[in-house]
Formats: sequence, structure tokens, C-alpha cells
Amino acid sequence: MRGIVILLIKLEGFKMIVRRCSGGVVFYANKVLLVENDKGEWTLPKGKIIGDGLPHESAIDRVKFETGVDAKILDIAGDTIYEFFSRSRNQRVCNAIMWYVMESPNQEVKLTGEFLGGGFYKVSEALEMLTHSKEKSLVDVSYKKYKNYKKNDEK
Repeated sequence: MRGIVILLIKLEGFKMIVRRCSGGVVFYANKVLLVENDKGEWTLPKGKIIGDGLPHESAIDRVKFETGVDAKILDIAGDTIYEFFSRSRNQRVCNAIMWYVMESPNQEVKLTGEFLGGGFYKVSEALEMLTHSKEKSLVDVSYKKYKNYKKNDEK
């Protein structure tokens, strides 16, 4: 089971899988890339880091694999941690995600079959669409970094 379990935490008989993950907050002009997962949740492209992979390389790979977008990293966006119960593993899982502000050269998206929908959406619309508040905050902060980067890039 390569790359699935990174760490088991044991607290008074409580086991939890902790997975190292990374993802991208990908912009094209005033739009951000979102995907709709199989639960109908709108989210950002992300995934677990395989083996000894580096977070920034994994973020680029995950965005490409999930959406077909060739994005480049501009900056670090931050990190999030969330827990959920995995029915398939019958235990709690904690995803620790390192996020990167990224830029796409175009709006073309080719989603994998695991997603119900997705694409580039105006940031204002995306903030309403996103299911999780942590990702809303992440997009908001990342968009400010992206605009600042573009402003400095024009000089």
C-alpha cells in the first residue's frame, strides 16, 4: 500500500491515519479552478503525497492529473488540516495539506472521472460555491497574493 498511510497516531486507544497532502489554488486572470467531488462538494484540486515526494512537486502533479491543467507555482498559499471518518478504513483520517498559489496559462480543463464537474470560476462566484470555509479563506488570501504577484510582474 504505497503512499497511503503516512503515520498512525495513538491517543488512549484512538487511532488515526495522518496523510501528507498538497494542492493548488490555481488562477487564470480573475478566475480560480474548482472541482466538484463525488459527494457534490466544491473544492480545490489536491491529493496525497506519494512516498518521499515533495509537496510542491506533488501539488503540480495533482493539479495536472485531476484537471489536466499545466499550472506553475507562484507562492505558498498556506496549509490546512481536517479530519474525516473513512468508511473504507473504518477509522478517522487526518489530511494535512500544503497549498500553493498557482497560475494556469489558459482555462482548458480535462477532469478525471472522479469528479462530477469543475472548471475556472470567477473568484467571487467560487467563494460562494466552495463547500468548506477553510478553502474559502484560502482562496481569498491566495487571490490577494496572486494579484500582488501580477501587479509586480507587470513592472
